[in-house]
Amino acid sequence: MGMASLYDAAMKNYPYVITISSEKGGVGKTTLATNLAIFLKALHENLPVSIFSFDNHFTIDKMFAIKGQKPERDVADLLMETPGHDLLCTGQYGVNYIPSSTALSGLKGAIKGPMVLARLLATSQIPGILIIDTRPDLDILTQNALFAADQVIIPIKDMASMENCRNIFDLFDKRGMDKKSLALIPCLVDERVKYDGMFSDQKTLLKAYAINRGYRCHDTYISKSPKVEGLNTNPDGKIYPILTHARNTDVFGQFTQLARTVLKEMKATAEPRSLLFHQWTTAEDARKKDEFFARLSGVKSHCIMCGSPADRAQSGIAYFYETSDGSDAGFMEESCFSQFLLSSIYNMPEGMASDDPVRLMLQDTLKESAFAFKPVSAEGGTSIECHRFDLSGAPMSGKAYPLGRLSPLLETLKGYGETMRDAFLLVHPITAVNPEAILMEENYREFSRLKRRIAEQIS
Repeated sequence: MGMASLYDAAMKNYPYVITISSEKGGVGKTTLATNLAIFLKALHENLPVSIFSFDNHFTIDKMFAIKGQKPERDVADLLMETPGHDLLCTGQYGVNYIPSSTALSGLKGAIKGPMVLARLLATSQIPGILIIDTRPDLDILTQNALFAADQVIIPIKDMASMENCRNIFDLFDKRGMDKKSLALIPCLVDERVKYDGMFSDQKTLLKAYAINRGYRCHDTYISKSPKVEGLNTNPDGKIYPILTHARNTDVFGQFTQLARTVLKEMKATAEPRSLLFHQWTTAEDARKKDEFFARLSGVKSHCIMCGSPADRAQSGIAYFYETSDGSDAGFMEESCFSQFLLSSIYNMPEGMASDDPVRLMLQDTLKESAFAFKPVSAEGGTSIECHRFDLSGAPMSGKAYPLGRLSPLLETLKGYGETMRDAFLLVHPITAVNPEAILMEENYREFSRLKRRIAEQIS
């Protein structure tokens, strides 16, 4: 895919993501993120550039907010499933931004895994380039920003910050992610410091150590500059960009070179990761839907206890059953199965009133259990073991019963002729509002895990 087509993909709301990350504080991370955004926009005016931060220092807001703006939502809303495009604010220097938030620390526990942001950005409708500034640690938000990125730029200024890089590379190794997206850049380099020998200055020494460790390093670097530092600290309390207020410094040229390198790497990328993730999730959703309907099509249309149609639109459905070999599955009415348990297993009189307190209490308790029925052959004939488990698979009770007593269940376990298959029937409580939900992938996977745990105990 050439530059034009890649920009087309980016313009169609699949952002090319650049994450700036370092565990070490004070390496110029936020200065790098904000000014890179401005230089990228200056070099390619037609390319949308956006930025947000998972840090809570609000530097991005101070840099880009237009006076009088009063955003009602922020980056925390992105993590709460609000489309990113709806959160973008028009910012200064042509750069859009998502306002920062003080609520992020309270949301970390709700972020289930390091790929949540990748999914959110794949459906964010944010066009062009998106830059993410991160906190100086590898918390769950930083991990999400790293794994969602097409490019990760890691600023280093000394040996301590370089040593910390190992943790980022280790994260990618543990998840099996391609480390080609990771690149170091020496920052805040004091060019007055000189050494004797082969490595004459800081940037050369840092790059040599990085290459020796197998890290990729940007060709350029960012110098330490009193003038640039003054852009962040001044009597006005404002933050000024290097592009407009430090044109006569070496840092201006270094950011220009870095921005050109970033655009070149973007050009060399076949497809943004957000587009690839969108394609994968679309295919995955289609697969899940096909598997769901395949499971649903194999479900019997009648209740095995009474033979009446198992109308899933009715609220009477309260149990799902499946044989351990997967050959039979269906739904059961609550009244049918509970009455069967009460009379056949718990010896309650059939004439007991439906509102009897003992009956109601027992019915409620049974709804929190799973039941396994397994034929067992012995010299005296075939009997059926009834095992009760809690919903984690822990055994609660078990007893063998004469075959005839549990005859309504035999249809699901019949083999050739009069024989019974070497299998068991598992009956599991479900929600009456949406009984098919147990056949959806995550729920059915948990049901299958429970079935395996029970099989290990009663085999």
